Amino acid sequence: MGDVLAWVFAVGALVCGFLVFRLDSMARVTFALLGAFLFVGAEVVLLGLAYLGVLVVLMMIMEMVVMAVFMVMYMMNPAGLMPMSMYHNKSGAMVISVGTFAVLAAGIWLVDWPARTGAAPPDPTRALGEALMGPQMLTMIVVGVALFATIISAVVLAAPRGRYDRFGDDLRGARR
Repeated sequence: MGDVLAWVFAVGALVCGFLVFRLDSMARVTFALLGAFLFVGAEVVLLGLAYLGVLVVLMMIMEMVVMAVFMVMYMMNPAGLMPMSMYHNKSGAMVISVGTFAVLAAGIWLVDWPARTGAAPPDPTRALGEALMGPQMLTMIVVGVALFATIISAVVLAAPRGRYDRFGDDLRGARR
């Protein structure tokens, strides 16, 4: 079942990635790109790195939603749905893309993969975190919490009025 899901997710990621270059509006391209990242995140979960896979999914969902919101707010055409060309030099970009894919796919089948030495770590997520961050893991956790608090604070401060403005300090006032 895992092999079947891996192939389904791989084909889904490729199809969504191809659609990024074929669709003709920013909004549709945004959601095609989101689909590609969701399939890749599912592949990472299948590889046994659940934390990293879920992190990819959550980050990409938030990134694409923010991009879609900014398209609706700031683009001159309605919600980025007007037809437009998503890249320049279409034939050159397609040749480079297909060529790169062919070289990487050939590498998968033609390269002799090394045999595993040693056992898998008991906690792959922790091992990955230590490999990526080294001694700075605690620093990055604190920075993540600080950034989250900053985002919440900015949203609260940007709100033009809160519940106390509408209903008074005891929340019994009439609606304004």
